[in-house]
Amino acid sequence: MLWSIPIKPAILKIRRRPRMLGSVKFLSNDDKSRATAFLSLKRTVGAPFVPIAVASAAALAALSVAAPVVDDGHWPSFRGPGASGVADGQNLPDAWDGATGDNIRWRVTVPGLAHSSPVVWGDRLYVTSAVSSRDDVGFRPGLYGDGDASSDHSVHRWVLFALDKHSGETVWERVVYEGTPIDTRHVKSTYASSTPATDGRTLVASFGSQGLHAFDMDGTPRWSFDPGRVDIGAYDAADYEWGPASSPILWNGMVIAQYDTQAEDFLVALDARNGATIWRTPRHELPSWGTPTVYEGSAASELITNSSNYVYGYDPATGEELWRLGGSSKITAPTPVFSDDFIVIASGRHPERPIFVVRPGARGDITPTGGASSNAHVAWSSQGRGPYMPTPLIYRDQLYVLANNGVFDAYELSSGRELYRVRLPHLGSGFSSSPVAADGRIYLCSEDGEILVLRAGSSFEHIATNSMGELLMATPALSDGVMYVRGERSLFAVAR
Repeated sequence: MLWSIPIKPAILKIRRRPRMLGSVKFLSNDDKSRATAFLSLKRTVGAPFVPIAVASAAALAALSVAAPVVDDGHWPSFRGPGASGVADGQNLPDAWDGATGDNIRWRVTVPGLAHSSPVVWGDRLYVTSAVSSRDDVGFRPGLYGDGDASSDHSVHRWVLFALDKHSGETVWERVVYEGTPIDTRHVKSTYASSTPATDGRTLVASFGSQGLHAFDMDGTPRWSFDPGRVDIGAYDAADYEWGPASSPILWNGMVIAQYDTQAEDFLVALDARNGATIWRTPRHELPSWGTPTVYEGSAASELITNSSNYVYGYDPATGEELWRLGGSSKITAPTPVFSDDFIVIASGRHPERPIFVVRPGARGDITPTGGASSNAHVAWSSQGRGPYMPTPLIYRDQLYVLANNGVFDAYELSSGRELYRVRLPHLGSGFSSSPVAADGRIYLCSEDGEILVLRAGSSFEHIATNSMGELLMATPALSDGVMYVRGERSLFAVAR
């Protein structure tokens, strides 16, 4: 039995929010004029913390926290490394069946409801869930515009699970929080829609107003952060609350999280070891659901956030704004993605529905003017083509964009030239999961429980459609020849 290991729940106390200093919150007591100061924690595994004050970007680059060694089997956060969704060398089957078990290595039941995706580090797989005290709860899939909220405000347990990725057996589970939900969720969402993240030393999980919580890899609680009330919903009707979905990420020993709510909007970077605030940057935004991404460039790194008033680029070490880009949708959910030369940000709320392809290294306001679709910093853009929920996929110099209604586009990444535009065959509820790719194949999970297998390339080729037998909302993880697929009630390991 999967859930047979008795483990005493860990109920965690939430850290209250830190005091803000100017536009960025630093641990340093230096004056705001030293805004480039940063408390870097020079460390190696097992070594004590040594605080180092860094006064310039050059010094920061030289003294930044050593990143853990990344092996091919890691899928550490939403959509894997850099949110790319790509992991070649998997040798996955083209055909499988969730009901009969054909090419299914294992299948286990996960209690509760969650749209969060699985993540993998080493031999372990991590998932979250929100377990209601009611037996009759679910979510409503489909293509509809209702803003209705779920009626389930019963006592919940927010749980983090660690599984053996080879067998699906539980290694440990922790009850992170227990109580009545502080937030309200949309009828299509869950109370655990944010994907956990890890760097191999720290594992973090975010549950909206229930807090952001950190553990070591064996499930020992480290610290918790209280973001305050995470009230996220309709930008034009504050009474419509839908619940959060933005996931945390880890970069250079920091946990970075994006909170755009009906009240306070901010980015925050927390020390992964102890939860101390390294910087905190306020924003003036509409509610958003996208996960931030750090573009790792040869010259510099940029923290990219998708949001409504502007798309932003920040210095991830300090939280200082580098550039902003206007013209986005009033509702933003897809995560920014990047290649060596381009950063892609998209959103799908009418009427804008933009796709932006930005060159790294921009500064200031880079919004095209005078009706232009490009400029020195925006390589190209397109209106009316952005996805509402799924994150775009960059694969082999092409950009793939999946709309909720099943319209699937392919573009030449460098120029924006359309390669094809098709309507995918599906059962009618549409797509919320984001595409992933491996070995020349693209995998698309429909809400109705089917996974379409396409051949990557400049022309459309549909290879197979495989049924999982459950509703699919989460994005799969790829690791060591296995695609881990989370359904409404089960977790599947798809492999030869």
